[in-house]
Amino acid sequence: MTDTPNPQDTDFGLDRIGQIAITVQDVDRATAFYRDTLGMPHLFSAPGMAFFDCSGVRLMLSLPEGSDPGAASILYYRVQDARQAAATLTDRGVHFEGAPHVVHRTDTHELWMAFFRDSEGTLMALMSEGE
Repeated sequence: MTDTPNPQDTDFGLDRIGQIAITVQDVDRATAFYRDTLGMPHLFSAPGMAFFDCSGVRLMLSLPEGSDPGAASILYYRVQDARQAAATLTDRGVHFEGAPHVVHRTDTHELWMAFFRDSEGTLMALMSEGE
């Protein structure tokens, strides 16, 4: 991954939404609604999840995990390098729930994520994709 922010870079800021997650009670029913009723392009489905395209921003529908009220919806901020962005934000006082890590890997692609909470306890994430 290139063009990574320097942890000392005061110009670095989150400015691109890469994905929005919404929890639903029934993924199949919600998929039909978003695809057939709203007419959103369906990208793919995985067990317990469905993904749609909103002009380049992914919308993820998923079942709730646990009883965390701060995870009802999640904004995923797209960054060039999740590790470097997490280092910059850690220097600014953001506490991450774990180190940035690969959540999906293929022969040609990696998806990295790092989760943190805003000042109100809402779960958020950094995401970076690369080869």
